Amino acid sequence: MKNKLVLILLFVLPIATYLIFSSATHNSLFLPTLTKNNAEIPKNWTSLDNSKIALKGKITILGFVGNNVIENRGNFFNLNQKIYNKFKGFTDFQMVMVTPRGNEGKADQILSELEPITENMSGWKFVFGEPAEIQEFYNSYKLAGGLDENFGTSSVIIVDKELSHRGRKGKDRKGDDEYKESYNTISAADLHNQMTDDVKIILREYRLALTKNNNKRKDAFRDKIEENIEKNKKSKNEQ
Repeated sequence: MKNKLVLILLFVLPIATYLIFSSATHNSLFLPTLTKNNAEIPKNWTSLDNSKIALKGKITILGFVGNNVIENRGNFFNLNQKIYNKFKGFTDFQMVMVTPRGNEGKADQILSELEPITENMSGWKFVFGEPAEIQEFYNSYKLAGGLDENFGTSSVIIVDKELSHRGRKGKDRKGDDEYKESYNTISAADLHNQMTDDVKIILREYRLALTKNNNKRKDAFRDKIEENIEKNKKSKNEQ
């Protein structure tokens, strides 16, 4: 029974992954880099479970929630349904919401409200810092928008594993100029039509790179075997 289950998973998962990636309608195989070497989550910031949250090594949806956590619960619902539920199966994908200290209880409430419709909430992360630190962290990304008086914004951004800010820059499918650095969580259409595509693109990008690296390792292993065989043949002939 276990062997059958493993075979089914090996057959189904690649197909499911292909369907997710192939449905992207973005005009490029790669999501443009807007800025590089961006700031990491400060080490003194805390999380709900006291674990250390980092952006490095993860594909991250980064948001700045502010103090109105409960008041903006609709934004979390939109993000959860349109983005998180589609990509939560990828272990290198996470949602990180930056929140002023003192809002831990509100953040925990939001996760409790989302859990019944999502089940696996392990990719949802809240980090808490002082308002001034949050403002400085936000400013470091040099975004066109700004935080409101509650140190929040309805927009989120995509940060890749190397701390590069990713988005749209260049020509769209129609040939028109476009630039998109963030996605509005108030707009379900913005998340569904643009952000979903862009997350698919960046996940596919990393999967292609991983496949390429695996193929290189396989080729190197094969070449090593062939080299050893030739050495053995040469050695026998010399004898």
